[in-house]
Amino acid sequence: MDRWIVDTGFHGHLLTTPARLTELSGRPSSEVLRLERLTEQLLEAGTRADEFPDAFRTALRTAGARVVGSKTIAAYRTSFDIDWSRPADAVVVEHARELSDRQTIRVDSPVLIAFGVHEAAALGLPIQVHVGFGDRDLDLHRTDPMLLLPLLRTMPPVPVLLLHCYPFHRQAGYLAQAFDNVNFDVGLGINHLGPRSTALVAEALETAPFAKQLYSSDAFGPPELHLLGSVLWRRAMGRVLGGWVRAGDCSERDAIRIVDLIGARNAERVYAL
Repeated sequence: MDRWIVDTGFHGHLLTTPARLTELSGRPSSEVLRLERLTEQLLEAGTRADEFPDAFRTALRTAGARVVGSKTIAAYRTSFDIDWSRPADAVVVEHARELSDRQTIRVDSPVLIAFGVHEAAALGLPIQVHVGFGDRDLDLHRTDPMLLLPLLRTMPPVPVLLLHCYPFHRQAGYLAQAFDNVNFDVGLGINHLGPRSTALVAEALETAPFAKQLYSSDAFGPPELHLLGSVLWRRAMGRVLGGWVRAGDCSERDAIRIVDLIGARNAERVYAL
């Protein structure tokens, strides 16, 4: 493990902070800023609706060196079949005002979600997108990454990282080979599939250039999940690439290079580490 990249937007107060992870592990840590949570925090803190667009931009600009990327959980809040065009500030203000008037502030406005994504892209921040398999408040059939095509065709070409992707990993692989700025991982699926995760990794390797795939444990909570994700991924890569080497389809040197790319180097490039 060379570096921790941590999404602190879900139950962040219960997580070991990136700074503490550095202390415990002796490895540097970076943070991924969850866009919907930033919107909620600003409105919960009393930001006026008419001030919200500029306040959001300022918060993104001042996030500092600790933040190496951003993330949207549109999959959980609106799904992907929404209008992804960049909204005007006046429309954003209307939706921020409506959200501020609620007893519980939870971003489920397509306008506010699209606004956050476009603002992060305008600043050049890599954007993570939860895709596919998740909790029961997600409509799985509406999280197919092919529904993101209108966004991918019009947004600035900042790095986009499709996370997890199961059972849509083939669609994610297609997008990764079709768009220069799209990358993907199968992290969540690896832990959930367990013994069958080797097949998932094999299918991911079939679908896109090796330089467009990343490792992820998707670990949250128990530290054992970090270990489990790593062990399953290493085992799967060993079995799949070992089979290629034995069949003469790949040299041992190339297999080692593929593991190095997916395990670390691609992330270093995408997050500019």
